[in-house]
Amino acid sequence: MSKDERGRATRRGQPYLDEPEAKPFWANLREHKLTEQRCSSCKKMFGFPPQALCPHCLGSDYEWVPLSGKGKIYSHIAYHRAWHPSYQDKIPYNVSLVDLDEGGRLVSNVVDCPPEDVKIGMAVEVTYEDLPEYTLPKFRLVK
Repeated sequence: MSKDERGRATRRGQPYLDEPEAKPFWANLREHKLTEQRCSSCKKMFGFPPQALCPHCLGSDYEWVPLSGKGKIYSHIAYHRAWHPSYQDKIPYNVSLVDLDEGGRLVSNVVDCPPEDVKIGMAVEVTYEDLPEYTLPKFRLVK
């Protein structure tokens, strides 16, 4: 297994579950709760990816707040070739940037929708993909 610039083992297609600041995010997803960090000092939302310091004021105290899971597609791309062998059975698939209603932007996928039908500005809501080791937030069209 190769190492990244911080000396962590790279795991293609898998999130870093052991990062201290990310553990609450992954634990909440396991319970089908989408959450984001809010700085205790400046009260601004941040946290995708979860991080130790507020990017707005560099405060280190924060809380995890629940999100509605609703948002809109900011941008997207359709993959017709797998970037890694673990994605071979998923092509074609989309990678989408979702602007959440409460703030923040999340990289994910729109599911149950052909990649060519994903459009900027379309309304989506979170759904959860439970895997053996973790749960991923995915999005589906709001009907």
